[in-house]
Amino acid sequence: MNVSTRRASGVIAALAAGSLALTGCSGGNSGSEGKAQTDADAAVQAKVIPLGTADDSAGPATAVKGARNGGILRVYQRDNFNHLDPGQMYVSDMKALSQLIFRGLTAFKQDDKGNSKVVGDLATDAGQMSDGGKTWKYTLKDGIKFEDGKPITSKDIRHSIERLYAKFITDGPTYVQTWLSGGGTTYRKALPDGPYKGDHLPKSVLDTPDDKTVIFHFKKPEPQLPYALTMPGYSAVPDSAKDTKDAYDVKPVTSGPYKIASFKSGKSMQLVRNKNWDAKTDPVHHQYPDGFNITLNHQASDSTKRLMADQGEAKNAVSFTNAVDPTLTKNVLDNPSAKKRLVQGYQPYVWQLNMNMDRIKDKRIRDAITYALPDQQLVRLNGGSYGGEIAGGLLAPTVAGYKKGYDPYGKISHPNGEPEKAKKLLKEAGKTGMKLVYAYSNTEARQKEAVAIEDALSKAGFNVQKKEVDAASWYEQMGKVKNGFDIYMTGWGQDWPDASTVIPPSYDGTTIQDGSSNYSHINDKHVNSEIARISEIADIKKATAEWEKLHQYIVEKVNPAAPAFYTKILQLYGSNVGGARYSLDVSYLDPNTLYLKK
Repeated sequence: MNVSTRRASGVIAALAAGSLALTGCSGGNSGSEGKAQTDADAAVQAKVIPLGTADDSAGPATAVKGARNGGILRVYQRDNFNHLDPGQMYVSDMKALSQLIFRGLTAFKQDDKGNSKVVGDLATDAGQMSDGGKTWKYTLKDGIKFEDGKPITSKDIRHSIERLYAKFITDGPTYVQTWLSGGGTTYRKALPDGPYKGDHLPKSVLDTPDDKTVIFHFKKPEPQLPYALTMPGYSAVPDSAKDTKDAYDVKPVTSGPYKIASFKSGKSMQLVRNKNWDAKTDPVHHQYPDGFNITLNHQASDSTKRLMADQGEAKNAVSFTNAVDPTLTKNVLDNPSAKKRLVQGYQPYVWQLNMNMDRIKDKRIRDAITYALPDQQLVRLNGGSYGGEIAGGLLAPTVAGYKKGYDPYGKISHPNGEPEKAKKLLKEAGKTGMKLVYAYSNTEARQKEAVAIEDALSKAGFNVQKKEVDAASWYEQMGKVKNGFDIYMTGWGQDWPDASTVIPPSYDGTTIQDGSSNYSHINDKHVNSEIARISEIADIKKATAEWEKLHQYIVEKVNPAAPAFYTKILQLYGSNVGGARYSLDVSYLDPNTLYLKK
């Protein structure tokens, strides 16, 4: 999720030819035969992800085989939707929701074989590049409207980008803003109040010469713009009084196939058909169900039991992001009916224990924490081989540059941790008995994790002080610079399939601010300068090799976060639900293809 800049040549040539060699996450499958996916499955997904043509970008979306219209699809979700403003959306459950209610200039289009391409969504194509990649032109389609019937124009797209400069936007992506107006946190200076006081970015940066045309002008070639624009954060927001700034987070204006009929924060949400959505303009989304009835506060054990029982409304139900509860995995796999109703995939996330470097300055202490972690136990608590694999580093197997077997802290060779080594390092640092404020979220899996981690760190000589935090606001709280915690778990995956969307957003010290995804607050001069240097390399293969070298430096020389495991997903759905598949974009079940069989 942050800054990335590139110079031209090799990448530009690939884009001009209509493709860019990037690595995707596993396509997964439905109708699982009970075999856990491995990193080999992730590696198989390494493929060219092309930019689609104008024909690829035309609607309607390819029909889902056997799909029918009608019915209300039931959704069991764990966490509240803390943001409804697309500019603030940056976690998986909100991304899943965004697929149903928002549209942007581009989108990922996936077929049933797991092949993806970037196509125009509101735009007629994935973008027209010129000036060696410094200029990108988008032409809007005819017939695109917001839910209130207002046509979506270039002024709305300009507004959608410019509002992201405003101070109240803290939790969304910053790629396009930094590419347009400077890296780190300096982009905000270009438009400190956003567009709300009548100011705009100059035409030499962002131009809208007519109602149908949007032109991005960059100081350097930005060949990955079409990929960035697929993110929910760059979805269309109207340039009107309906953009109520902070209050827009409660009542957004939608543009996708569904609109929000009601939302009771922390309780429920109802989606109904958006009558102003035109399927003929949309190459990606469908509108099969009449609506979605989403209820919140369903822990994984609850949603799994309901879906496994497959009674009443549960036959028509899914969860966007709840996995099969780890304690019930065997029950599900042993159940002939449930076993036929599974979606699984190798996700792009690395689950890691962030160490707040503002508070833990001695690397020996960070190393001690890393050696102490009982990684095998953590994997077991998260579903065993169906939930993940022990991580040796901070790049997942789905990312270009991943090195199988990389294990500098012996996590794979010592899956239960090395408490004696940890204890020795803590003693050398003169910190035996050191207090560690450990934050964890109030979900079943994280609560069980917390017990295991507290026990392991206590055996290593730490005095662990646990603090439980609400799961729905987890990333907001961990994203505060002064969050008050020493250690806390986060999961990070690429925003689109490229290593430049992993290392810079997570480890660039120039990006530190509230809402930043540099959760460990690493601010290392060598890392910062290398990120700036590698971001200029045009050749993807060369850049990937350099990202991996920098990854090794971060892990071995700095150690801002202890890798725990690479994540996988196993999800269950009701027997009357059709079209269930794994989404390469959302990294969970695909909300776009669902329908009710009867």
